[in-house]
Amino acid sequence: MPDYSSYILCTSPRSGSTLLCKLLSATGVAGHPKSYFHEPSLKAWSEGLGVSTAPDVPDVELRHRIFAAALEKGTGDTGLFGMRLQRHSFDFFMKQLGCLCPNAPSDLARLEAVFGKMLFIHLTRPDKVEQAVSFVRAEQSGLWHKAPDGTELERLSEPREAHYDAAEIRACYDRFTRFDSDWQAWFESQRISPLKITYDALSADPQGTLRHVLQRLGLEESAADGIVPGVAKLADATSADWVSRFRSESGAQHKQAPSG
Repeated sequence: MPDYSSYILCTSPRSGSTLLCKLLSATGVAGHPKSYFHEPSLKAWSEGLGVSTAPDVPDVELRHRIFAAALEKGTGDTGLFGMRLQRHSFDFFMKQLGCLCPNAPSDLARLEAVFGKMLFIHLTRPDKVEQAVSFVRAEQSGLWHKAPDGTELERLSEPREAHYDAAEIRACYDRFTRFDSDWQAWFESQRISPLKITYDALSADPQGTLRHVLQRLGLEESAADGIVPGVAKLADATSADWVSRFRSESGAQHKQAPSG
């Protein structure tokens, strides 16, 4: 039996979370973590989870149905619920959770009232310039993820040519830096000691990272045997050029942060 009833992957875009989610799901014992609460909209959540949004359904009942559906999908037949929560989704998510559990004394209490005992996994990408470049290129090109064989897994727009935009990279750099700070401040306010994983460690040793997560969850590490990454890196020579150019133009304040 696992040591936890659930886990939340606390992260921000382009930190390797899709890779880790797919690895965990592929084990068959660690739930099916996805961004079930991504958009700040009950309607979007309902549509994504296949929950009816009939006009006569009160919001309070709709919330109960949404969270029940997420629990079912995020658990499957594994007995363990998993989900991914991007920082930009956090405030709306916690507001809805507060409506479900108005008498709970803290965010942590509300989370565990709904999802049971939780492991919090903080997945970060220390190099915020690389993270920002990855995000800008994905937004511009429309391609967000591809498989190891090169086929596209997720495309959100028609193919477009990406172009270097220092202002947009800087804006993303600042936003992702703030997201990390916000996560850390929240962990401290809730007295949570998350399992910390970096993009660098995950990309260098996906199976080893997967084993580490399974071990912390109280699951057999052997469930990672034979599991291979289901997504490939999109970074290429163009990405490296943009990173180098931005660092050169922006100065020392945009060097890579420590990974510890």
